[in-house]
Amino acid sequence: MLLTKLKTKAAHLLRGESAEQQAQKFLISKGLKPVCRNFRCKQGELDLIMTDNKTLVIIEVRFRKTNKYGSALESITHTKQSRIISATHIYLSTLKRDDPIRFDVVAISGNGDIDWIQNAFPT
Repeated sequence: MLLTKLKTKAAHLLRGESAEQQAQKFLISKGLKPVCRNFRCKQGELDLIMTDNKTLVIIEVRFRKTNKYGSALESITHTKQSRIISATHIYLSTLKRDDPIRFDVVAISGNGDIDWIQNAFPT
């Protein structure tokens, strides 16, 4: 049973990694420039950090194979938003930048559709 759980966890992580790579490639094609990936701290994780001209963009990547339990976008709760904002404060404390910030979401469905929501939630 433990081995099954580990295999399931590994498959989940690989899907997440693949979705982040797909999202990053998509955003680069839209003109954004990568800064950092998978910034982790006690408050949470920032999937992608990119720049859009002079704006620092924090991107949450969500993947859902099906919408059976809600869409990828619906999975970003107020609590998740708070964690992302808290982790962003920690990330910003490591920088000597004062650029404007934007929070985007890239939602990827099982059929490969990509939804890019800019300014997905307030700072």
